Amino acid sequence: MTLRNDDLPGAAALSHAGVMEKIEILRSALRWASRLERADIEKLLRQVTALRDEVMQLSTTERFVTAAAGSAPRKQAAGERRRALLERSFVFEGTFGDNPQLLDALEVAEKAAPTDLPVLIDGESGTGKELMAKVIHANGARSERPYISVNCGAIPENLLESELFGHKKGAFTGAAGDRKGKFESAHHGTIFLDEIGELPLPGQVKLLRVLQSHEIQRVGSDETISVDARIVAATNKNLRQLIEQGTFREDLFYRLSVIHVTLPPLRERRDEIALLLAYFGAEAAENLKRQPLRMTPRLRDFLHAYRYPGNIRELRNLVYRLSCLAGDTADLIHLPHDLRPASASVPEVLQETRISMAPGVLGDVKRAASDQAERLFLEQGLREVGGTVAELARRCDINRPYLQMLLKKHGLHSRDFRVARNGGNGSVQEP
Repeated sequence: MTLRNDDLPGAAALSHAGVMEKIEILRSALRWASRLERADIEKLLRQVTALRDEVMQLSTTERFVTAAAGSAPRKQAAGERRRALLERSFVFEGTFGDNPQLLDALEVAEKAAPTDLPVLIDGESGTGKELMAKVIHANGARSERPYISVNCGAIPENLLESELFGHKKGAFTGAAGDRKGKFESAHHGTIFLDEIGELPLPGQVKLLRVLQSHEIQRVGSDETISVDARIVAATNKNLRQLIEQGTFREDLFYRLSVIHVTLPPLRERRDEIALLLAYFGAEAAENLKRQPLRMTPRLRDFLHAYRYPGNIRELRNLVYRLSCLAGDTADLIHLPHDLRPASASVPEVLQETRISMAPGVLGDVKRAASDQAERLFLEQGLREVGGTVAELARRCDINRPYLQMLLKKHGLHSRDFRVARNGGNGSVQEP
């Protein structure tokens, strides 16, 4: 993955720090890879770690020069804090940026990671809570042990106990054999309980018992099993409010929040939006096998000013959408309809992309424009061929059934575009 220098302010000064970021991102990707054998992953991790150690030998001034000359003292102080984490061989797992609130969270994670204390991570949806859980796991003594993630809100209540603690054969209908639960799988490792606020009260009682006794019982068994799993929980809800409403146990809250980490929303990290756009743009280009995304000035201004209620996850998804739908250059028209400003006109985009009737052009248009632009293209094509679907399919070099499917999708009827012939006595019927 490569960040384009022209996408970042003062990017020329970011070179060495950028190398460090990419090394940490690569280490993170390798750590969580699922298609490689563990031995291969360990070998690659050793190679990347050696490379990082070599970079660390570079001059401090050269490595951590600020992104823009003459930056504010607050920015310089944030850079110093991040540098200090790097020098202590802190594993970032792909987190980057110099936001003071984020650095606060990373420094807390650094101190908490070597312990076995429970950690509660809160923050709005899309702020990177699971990534922070991986940071805690990767920097602790259990980093080479299992990391098990559980979405508490996605498990049906009647299956919750079985998912978390396992079951014995015949414990209930469908229990065809003994099964380990998530806690057993995380033995000596870390278990991440995402959306802990969605856990029903009966499940909270059982989880509290595990925290107190470090023992579980499989469903249908009287045998207790000792488990040693580091618990990291996350929520996008205010658990104190849930306690007042009687939907979350106060004693469980205090058990989970021995260490409390709060992640800032993206709207409080606006100075890092340019970096995130460049990073996800490069990531999308690599994954989609396309050229790095280019944006018009008005689209870039919109993305910098947008509030991102879905935070970093929403920004990433927007960049992937733009990379998929746009051709050479993305504009406002490529945004989702509910985000698109009224000033984004389809004719302007079509004019910029210079759409013409030629073989293969429909595929380019689908990547370059929205559904609305696709409809406009089809209407234009039907007018040019007098409503003859076969001729339009031939000119666009696509098969006729697929074209008819597109026409049906947009509610277009070829008869509405057929030209009158034979002296105007009737419209030509398509063969």
